Amino acid sequence: MAKITGIKCIRTRKNGTWTIVKVMTDQDGLYGIGSANDCYNPEAVVQVIEQLLAPQLIGRDTGNIEDMWQTMQLSSYWRNGSILQTAIGGIDVALWDIKGKEAGLPIYALLGGACRAAVPCYGHAGGRDIAELKEEVQRYLEQGYTVIRAQLGGYGGGGFIPRGQANVPEGAWAKEAVFDEHAYVQAIPAMFEQLRVAFGSDVQFTHDVHEHLSPINAIKLSKRLEPYDLFFLEDVLPPEQLAWYRQLRQQSATPQAVGELFTNPQEWTTLITERLIDFIRVRISKVGGISAGRKIATLAEAFGVRTAWQEGGENDPVNQAAAVHLDMAVWNFGIQEINHFTAEEREAFPGLVERRGGYLYVSGKPGLGLDFDEEKALLLTGDDWNRKSYHQPYTLDRKADGTLVRP
Repeated sequence: MAKITGIKCIRTRKNGTWTIVKVMTDQDGLYGIGSANDCYNPEAVVQVIEQLLAPQLIGRDTGNIEDMWQTMQLSSYWRNGSILQTAIGGIDVALWDIKGKEAGLPIYALLGGACRAAVPCYGHAGGRDIAELKEEVQRYLEQGYTVIRAQLGGYGGGGFIPRGQANVPEGAWAKEAVFDEHAYVQAIPAMFEQLRVAFGSDVQFTHDVHEHLSPINAIKLSKRLEPYDLFFLEDVLPPEQLAWYRQLRQQSATPQAVGELFTNPQEWTTLITERLIDFIRVRISKVGGISAGRKIATLAEAFGVRTAWQEGGENDPVNQAAAVHLDMAVWNFGIQEINHFTAEEREAFPGLVERRGGYLYVSGKPGLGLDFDEEKALLLTGDDWNRKSYHQPYTLDRKADGTLVRP
């Protein structure tokens, strides 16, 4: 069995927003790659890997993944925070990549084998108005998608009022548009009514609220969307208000998906075991990697909950591959969010997951099935990148009076 000789982090993409973890071994040419991607705290994740986790793992057998996963979970005493879980996730996926390469098998084969021929995925349709949105939906249908996310512009679209038209106080804090819950709860059902008229009942739609609503308005929206038969409604409540899913389940039959902000089992366990949600939507790298994802999927299967692992536009090919390997092996899979990469990014990650029609396909090669060209990856960062001056906090919205909207 190979032994770990080193663990390093490579920052790539524009401004170093992707962090790829490379675990090296004492066997010539054998290494694994994982994703420790965090757009908002990338250097913090790197420091946890390099200063806390790597020194504990160097010299250990690469095959003892579960024991190392448990060791990393407990290694800083406090646990389950987003930074630590992301660091663990990057190393865990790299270890699974090594195990697959040693066995000569793709990771999904190590997890019990394929449950399906390919992985259904959904596209992201958006438009500044309903006309643009319809064009986007039609484009995705022509590409072979059967499930499509529909948004009016960005997150909260349909609920934004230009500052010049809103009733804002003197010295208003909002710089541009302000978010209005009432407008949003009116606009989104109207949007889906027009989409159903245009495309009929065969197209399956999702919608991402992105936690913008107060609990009572979340229930209102979910109830008003019932006639439009969504595939799921995503993140209708912020993680601070998860107990409201009990009231939501009692009052609405709209399927619920949640989890992209989750890092702690206490956030998803009750929602799953009380059957309050229909899809668990965590990001694999954010909960601790493939080892964590398979535990979550097993719990969810017992309670009739399906998986819908989170991707997002800032996510990388390595995390996508990890998610799709789990999708292939998990019986209670539901749907996979799609992500798109530039030609230059694809060249830096040869063998990455391929989309054909509305399905995703892994390469079938051992491990994750993709490789990592470090030289080409470093070119993606841009000439003016300086890792020490990185600053990209999440963009926050405000209401008319200046109150922050929780993402």
